[in-house]
Amino acid sequence: MKKALALWALTPQAAGLARRINAALGAGDVWLSRRLEPKAGEQVFDGLAGAVGAQFRRYGKHIFIMATGIVVRVIAGLIGHKTADPAVVVMDEKGAFAISLLSGHLGGANELAHDLARVVGAQAVITTATDVNDVAAIDMVAKQKGLIIENPAAIKRVNMALVEGRPVQAHDPYGLLADQETALGLVNWNPDTGDPVAGAGLVVDDRLRNLDPAILVLRPSCLAVGIGCNRGTGMEEIKGLVEAVFQRFGLALKSIGKLASIDVKADEPGIQALADHWRVPLVFYRRDQLNGVGPVPNPSATVQKHVGAKSVCEAAAILAASPGQLIVTKQKTPNATVAVARASFI
Repeated sequence: MKKALALWALTPQAAGLARRINAALGAGDVWLSRRLEPKAGEQVFDGLAGAVGAQFRRYGKHIFIMATGIVVRVIAGLIGHKTADPAVVVMDEKGAFAISLLSGHLGGANELAHDLARVVGAQAVITTATDVNDVAAIDMVAKQKGLIIENPAAIKRVNMALVEGRPVQAHDPYGLLADQETALGLVNWNPDTGDPVAGAGLVVDDRLRNLDPAILVLRPSCLAVGIGCNRGTGMEEIKGLVEAVFQRFGLALKSIGKLASIDVKADEPGIQALADHWRVPLVFYRRDQLNGVGPVPNPSATVQKHVGAKSVCEAAAILAASPGQLIVTKQKTPNATVAVARASFI
């Protein structure tokens, strides 16, 4: 799990500013050159490049209080993709400027620069085109709405349309961006009609479609997968079943918001490993909670005999969707069963 914040300093004045910022923001680690004689609890490095290389992805945000050129050289070989890179902000030793250098939107560097402006009276320096032109950025909207960006390379086309004031053709069947329709200049478009996108396109849906890669796809985490299995069933069998079911029914794996089962399976390694693999929450329900779900399509006398619940996967999926609508009934392999429900707020 990533730590929240690292603050890096090379000089005494920068170290003092790092301490001041950390006291105000909290939850940070101050990293100082060994020659500065760091205080108790502060981290020490001998060489900046080596230390940053080892710690870059262990933190969600970095503040470097030093020259921008130094930072650029140090992090150049560490940069990956905007969806995974940590936020990087550079400050001068006097705290006059806070420059959002890397991962301004998704990583939060722009927001961090503004926080530093508030804390030490710096001038936040923001250069992302959408912010400069005071228009919404689709990657920030997606982050605020909890939407998963499936194809980040398509962000640029949508944001460019927003900056230039051109409409964005959008398919949003659940109305998840309804309150942003005007700000984003969204124009209704239905990919199922076969009409091509003229310019920038956007799809907000949990369904699979064969789309032009230039169309930005945002996935809501609205699907709950209920799981039942025999004792000792491995992750690969459960994972393979879920993947096959999602492919068969045209659903996006990135829209999985929860995995769920009965509480007697809470120690089942295969289920736990799958939740860890996909980095989604795993919830368990008591037999009385599962039995309290209304009629399910496929109750099982065998399941009820062994665990005391007439349904595990179907009932657990419905409950985990808070409650939701069952959209895929029980599917199975020799050792596992799964069902899928869509969140009712959709």
